[in-house]
Amino acid sequence: MKHFTRRRLFGGILTGAGAAIVTVPATARLQDEVYVPVAPPPPRTEAIPVLRAERVEVERWQPGYWHWNGYEHLWTEGRHVARPRQRAEWISGRWDERPRGWVFVEGHWN
Repeated sequence: MKHFTRRRLFGGILTGAGAAIVTVPATARLQDEVYVPVAPPPPRTEAIPVLRAERVEVERWQPGYWHWNGYEHLWTEGRHVARPRQRAEWISGRWDERPRGWVFVEGHWN
C-alpha cells in the first residue's frame, strides 16, 4: 500500500481542479448558442439618464436589448454599469441571423 503525503494529495487536487477549470469554458460556449425562429423587434429608443460628474469615468451605459425567454422577445432596459477596469468600453450585444435562426451574441467589455 502506498503512503500518500500531503504534497501528493495537494498536487492531485490541484491537477484535478485545473483540468475542470480548463474544460468548463469550452462546454459553456456550446450551451450559449440558442437559435430563435423569430427575428427580434427593432431596438427601442431609450432616454439615457445623465450621470453625476464623478461617475462619468467609472461607469458606462449598457443599452437595452431584446432577450428571448423561450416563447417571445422581452425588452431588457439599459443601465449604467461600473467599468471593470479604467478605460474599458462596453461592446453591445447584437442579434445575428444564421441559417438555423437568430442568435444573440452577448455584449462584453473590451
